[in-house]
Amino acid sequence: MDVVAQWVTTEWTRRSRGGPGAALRSAVPQGFRLPGRRRGVVHEVMITESNDFRPIESFGAEPPEREPGLARSGLRLVRADKGVRVELLLARLGDPSRARRPPGVWLAPGEWLRWQVNYRMSGSRIDGGRGEYRQDTLNIAVGPADPELFFGEPTRHIDERGFLR
Repeated sequence: MDVVAQWVTTEWTRRSRGGPGAALRSAVPQGFRLPGRRRGVVHEVMITESNDFRPIESFGAEPPEREPGLARSGLRLVRADKGVRVELLLARLGDPSRARRPPGVWLAPGEWLRWQVNYRMSGSRIDGGRGEYRQDTLNIAVGPADPELFFGEPTRHIDERGFLR
């Protein structure tokens, strides 16, 4: 069963927690257009404060069955006759602490999931150790995907975003 995944990662520092930087960051979409009808692809979109929140896109192939990956560690796909089970494993990126993750989600052909999580990290590389923030959005669909699929409402949505100090 083909899987189309899109990772949208936004990174910023305290400079973009308010004012014009926050407005740019808040305007970042949760999903982006896929090029053509896609099957078995990983679409990564990186948006950073240092790049004025302009998206940089890249594409890769879907990983083999039952392999963690999809261009990110911590993601596991398990294929079965009824669909694909999507699991985000425990992440230790920063705060808020997540002792456990929500359970995996089964997606049938034609369904898609948006899973969002955010972090605050201290001593980061991009701002001289003062603090960095990150939000990851995984949009993942089973079967061929219309280029504008991830603009709509997902079949399932898991929101792990927490308050970032």
